[in-house]
Amino acid sequence: MAHLELLKQWYDRVWVQQDLDAIGRFFTPDIEAQGVMDFGVGPDDFRVLAEALLAQVEISEIRFDREVEMGEWVWATLTVHAVTLADRRPVHTTGQIMVRIKNGQVVEAYNQIDFLTFFEQLGYLPPDSLALCLSGEGIAA
Repeated sequence: MAHLELLKQWYDRVWVQQDLDAIGRFFTPDIEAQGVMDFGVGPDDFRVLAEALLAQVEISEIRFDREVEMGEWVWATLTVHAVTLADRRPVHTTGQIMVRIKNGQVVEAYNQIDFLTFFEQLGYLPPDSLALCLSGEGIAA
């Protein structure tokens, strides 16, 4: 299987189908995915993170907008389409992922997801939080 196809299967199985048991099949046990938190996240912590996010939204589609596959490496930009579980409002965010795949498993992962926009849409941050911060006004209550 091509590495890009494996990455697409990962997003479909874990995030869209919510098959969190699949995390261990796609990740090596010693992986530390970077970029989601301020520290590396292994398979067990990644499951907790996925549970927390999926308790708030239902993801209907993760669209791969651009992708590059070179040897063991895959890079992609993606768009996430979801709805809030509370009131079914649409949520959309974007991100980039770069992974190294070996023997059918992800051995390195580097993620950049626009969580600022994501949490604005959930109502946890005010609209235009980035603009508020850039203006020096901030978002503190």
